[in-house]
Amino acid sequence: MALFDALMSPAAALRRGVRRLEQGDGKRGFVLLTKAARSGVAEAEFRVGRCYLEGVGVPHSRTEGVRWVERAAGNGYVEAQALLATLCLHGMGPGFAAAGGNTGLFGGQVTAEPDYAGAAKWSRRAAEAGSAEGQAVLGFILSSGPEDLRNLEEGDRWYQKSAAGGCAQGQLGYALVLARDTKDPEKQTELLLHLSQAAEKGLATALYLYGMVQERGLGVAQDRASATACYKQAAEKGHRGAQARWGLALMEGHGVEANLVEGESWLRRAALAGDPEAAALVGDIYAKGGPLPPNYAEAAMWFRRAADANHRGAARALGMLHLTGAGVARDQDEAAKLFRIAAEAGDGGSHVDLGNLLLRGHGDQQDQIRTRAWFEQAAASGDLIAAFNFGVCLAEGVGVERDDRKAAEWLRRAAAGVVNAQYWYGRMLVEGRGVEADPAEGRIWIAKAAEVGMIEAQVMLGDMVLSGRGGSKDHAAALALFDKAAGQGHVGAMFAVGAMLGGGHDVAWDRVAAQRWFRAAAERGHPYAQMMLGRYLARNLAGEQNLEEARRWTERAVAQGLQDAKADLAALPAVAGQEASPAADDKAVRAAGD
Repeated sequence: MALFDALMSPAAALRRGVRRLEQGDGKRGFVLLTKAARSGVAEAEFRVGRCYLEGVGVPHSRTEGVRWVERAAGNGYVEAQALLATLCLHGMGPGFAAAGGNTGLFGGQVTAEPDYAGAAKWSRRAAEAGSAEGQAVLGFILSSGPEDLRNLEEGDRWYQKSAAGGCAQGQLGYALVLARDTKDPEKQTELLLHLSQAAEKGLATALYLYGMVQERGLGVAQDRASATACYKQAAEKGHRGAQARWGLALMEGHGVEANLVEGESWLRRAALAGDPEAAALVGDIYAKGGPLPPNYAEAAMWFRRAADANHRGAARALGMLHLTGAGVARDQDEAAKLFRIAAEAGDGGSHVDLGNLLLRGHGDQQDQIRTRAWFEQAAASGDLIAAFNFGVCLAEGVGVERDDRKAAEWLRRAAAGVVNAQYWYGRMLVEGRGVEADPAEGRIWIAKAAEVGMIEAQVMLGDMVLSGRGGSKDHAAALALFDKAAGQGHVGAMFAVGAMLGGGHDVAWDRVAAQRWFRAAAERGHPYAQMMLGRYLARNLAGEQNLEEARRWTERAVAQGLQDAKADLAALPAVAGQEASPAADDKAVRAAGD
């Protein structure tokens, strides 16, 4: 056999070597191909290079693979020229081989930067020789390469030629060319044809994009099952965007049977590969919880990964966690920073979140100026929510000199459609800020906001109805308003309900209910409620006496600086059984909104 091989011509060695490879005998096939290659047969040189690159019949070696492919390309072998162009794009061209394969300090392979000039040289040779693969590479370089190499019109032509030659990359490239003008029905039809053909050939990006087309019904009938099948194929080929879509489909059961565990696994894979949308989705999964309680610390880690890639939704979500201290340190300055990132990326809600933090003294002067400018610009374009926020900036001097008159003008404009603006404008009318005081008109606006459930408006309207400011007195209506707000967690309203039920108002007494509301407000830190609960417990006003607990609650009220509670604390043992003063209750009701 050795003698026969030695007498074999280079052409015969090439033929037999190819046959051996096809039969699965890589080692013997490589030996025969090497014999032909050393005789200068270009196809053999190319195939030897492929063997080295793919580790077929010989240990894998990028350096040797590139060297042999370059030799074949230089000898005019078109397939080698097209492959060498692709290697150059991946930073593995002739420079890679000359540098010894860019071996790292400890022997690892280090990929160099793309060699666009080399890729352009070899792809043009292959393209002009009729290689559809070379035409696709050249089209890419001319369309998306460095600025000095770009020629969009020529790139489009090469993509079209490559697509006509049946190259999947060319079909995808030409579909993207046609996507620049989807208004033309004929171009849209041609676009979908080329994209579907590239997807049928198994090109991962084409599968992903065609999945998007099918999912959204863009020029084709909407078909979630087919879209999901495309995502699955592309995901298995390593496309991170497809991994995210496939994972989401599994999570939500879109076009496939739901599988939460596998869905999360694919989302994690995409997130770890650098897909910010997937990282944000994983963060959402942990933040929302499910069968298990939410894990905010884990959610914060994934939100951070996405936020660092400028994902605006994740930046806002992470800001919210820092705002509340859920899973991360409570840090309102960090929250302001994240809201700023999200706002600059176009998240409208983050403008409001940042504005609210600025009103509480967080963020810096530049944040105030930027936020005010965002609101002002949007307000001028007719955005009523922005008009409200700009009005608040003017009223509170955020990023601009305080101007009550202008604030009232913007708030009045926003009040036509924004509940918060109705409340704010009503307050300004009641207080005479920026406008002539008009409690009656202010009460009307505040009532509008209260009617649709704004808690602060319900409390303020309740106080006005209780005192008769801006209209008639109506204690029953006031109690109903306070009760609504208390039921939604407003601590001042809880106290007000307790005070009204405790006596001295034109509503039926109910000391048991009064004590229950005082306790609810006291437990949430309301000092007047703590004092009144202490009185009730000390004096047995609701059928329950507990001097020890009474002292604890009264001490808490004193610790918050409530002067009236000091006398109660000093007199506790001596005044057991004395009823609470209705006058004190009435005074306290007026402080309900504090």
